[in-house]
Amino acid sequence: MSDFRKVAVLMGGWSAEREVSLNSGAAVLNALTKQGINAVGVDVDRDICKRLKEADFSHVFNVMHGRGGEDGVVQGVLELLKIPYTGSGVLGSALAMDKLRCKQIWQALELTTPEYKELKSVKDCEMAIEQLGLPMMVKPVLEGSSIGISKVNARDEMIPAWELAKKSGGTIIAEKFIQGEEYTAAILGDRVLPMIRLHTDNDFYDYQAKYVSNDTQYIYPCGLSENHEAELSSMMMHAFKAVMAEGWGRVDFMLDGENQPWLIEVNTVPGMTDHSLVPMAAKHAGISFESLVLEILQGAFIHE
Repeated sequence: MSDFRKVAVLMGGWSAEREVSLNSGAAVLNALTKQGINAVGVDVDRDICKRLKEADFSHVFNVMHGRGGEDGVVQGVLELLKIPYTGSGVLGSALAMDKLRCKQIWQALELTTPEYKELKSVKDCEMAIEQLGLPMMVKPVLEGSSIGISKVNARDEMIPAWELAKKSGGTIIAEKFIQGEEYTAAILGDRVLPMIRLHTDNDFYDYQAKYVSNDTQYIYPCGLSENHEAELSSMMMHAFKAVMAEGWGRVDFMLDGENQPWLIEVNTVPGMTDHSLVPMAAKHAGISFESLVLEILQGAFIHE
């Protein structure tokens, strides 16, 4: 504990996930201070470089979700300042955040991920329907927490979904919809925690299902056989490391009706709220929230 002289818990920021990040940060800060660690909550703004330098922090626990905190930006600041920090480095954060680049890497490694099409125009939207079929998912590649994502069930829903996604900025993709069960694999260091199966009555596991609804079901044990879960765990770790993610995170995937896994995305700074999946998986593995937070902090380093 003496190594952690003064820990900054980075939270908030300017992304669309700011409020979720503030909740995550409050939970992490509370867990650290309960264990006697000198931790300080830092609501990040554009002068973060100056603030970190002046405060003389020894370590950073990063729980900034989304742009600025999960895409390599703040990681670059911390590398420049030579402050050890939690989670993935600059490149791993950037690759995992960009759903399109992430999928391209997985495809190159022959890891299964749903077919997709980049949407730059109305014509692309029309071609996507022909190429991928309906239903499909339309999503901005640089957002998390399902922000800007729509499930398109009918042709007349396509353009409104594209317009909604465009509000988030950046590249937009259409992705083939996988009919099946949704799972998440939480990763802590060199191990995959027990998987969780997700069930919602919503059209998909959207922002409402993640953070608001009390009807979302988190099923663990997830119902897979021990051997099947072990095989999938190996694949999820491979998918995680393929984009140079490190430390801790989460890989989301679908299992279709033939038990074929389909990789959806990697989260390198997952939520740490009372609705969050990594703490749930850790609890199922016998790891308390305080122990989880401490283990993540102990993995902090400079990614040189």
